[in-house]
Amino acid sequence: KMPASMPEADSRHRASAAFSLSFLSLVFSITAFSSSYWCEGTRKVAKPFCKGDSKGDLCIRFNSPEGNNSQAVQYIWETGDDKFVEKKFHAGIWYSCEEMINEDGEKCRSFISLTPASDRGVLWLSIVAELLYVVLLLTGNILMSVEICYYSSVIDGLKINAFSAVVTVLAGLLGMVAHMMYTTVFQMTVNLGPEDWRPHTWDYGWSYGLAWTSFACCMAAAVTTINKYTKTILEFKHKRKKLERSFRIQYKFPEY
Repeated sequence: KMPASMPEADSRHRASAAFSLSFLSLVFSITAFSSSYWCEGTRKVAKPFCKGDSKGDLCIRFNSPEGNNSQAVQYIWETGDDKFVEKKFHAGIWYSCEEMINEDGEKCRSFISLTPASDRGVLWLSIVAELLYVVLLLTGNILMSVEICYYSSVIDGLKINAFSAVVTVLAGLLGMVAHMMYTTVFQMTVNLGPEDWRPHTWDYGWSYGLAWTSFACCMAAAVTTINKYTKTILEFKHKRKKLERSFRIQYKFPEY
């Protein structure tokens, strides 16, 4: 009895592992997709003029009555780093936010509006691919949960297993393409985007890492599901050969 139940227990463990990985991938992808920390960095901007009695390191005060003329502005841009301030920013698929000088909070803008017109089509393709990625991951999760709770024939379980494997692999491919397209669009926006947005320094944020972690979990779930399907098929073939061999032996004895 023990050896007979071992393959079934192993199969159940593999199904649970695949479902866990796929569920993690779904949670990570939704979190990354809805956040705005795919890229983070700083913008170098000229310090504004101090208003009224305001003082401090984040604004510039001129004592002359002509302090706000164009020459003064030119002076600000041509002098050293002490005339500039670095503002932190973070951007995602949907919007980009940066901190405000001398004020609390952030100022946010739609990232789509910042993207160069020539690259907006690629950004929309990336958004559609991300949405399809989430939908396919959700479908794969549902199929895997049905497979775990489905106690009918093994053949029906194999069909569900095969379909969930295909769906998960397609999800992984879509996720990879979506992440790569967004990376390309962001780099083009850094080079060709509006002057009042272009970052001075930037790097990928935690959302970007989470998106690729989601992809890794998705592909691990797909490999586990395919491995389970392949192993079940091989076990069936092995049992069939043993059964055919036993039948041959059984029906050859009367002839002798």
